Amino acid sequence: MVTAYDIVEKAAKTGKVDKGINEVTKAVERGTAKLVVVASDVSPKELTQHLPILAKEKGIKFVEVDSKQKLGLAVGISVSTGAVAVITPGEAKLEQLK
Repeated sequence: MVTAYDIVEKAAKTGKVDKGINEVTKAVERGTAKLVVVASDVSPKELTQHLPILAKEKGIKFVEVDSKQKLGLAVGISVSTGAVAVITPGEAKLEQLK
């Protein structure tokens, strides 16, 4: 089964992603994001609680993952990140995501 981490990793290598809560928020507001992935271990929760609502309003697929550390690694950075937006999937197959 393909995980959100796999999708993010492939999109980061072959397409375009935005990292970080502020960048992801902008991408969602502009409607350029195809997929929003948010880590559930972000603290405080208020930092990311607007993203699922925004994504739903814009009709953007939203997925929550368990670890900001793993999300950072998946996107190819050495620090953790609370949110990632896939702008251009590249070779990542977004439809494989359940």
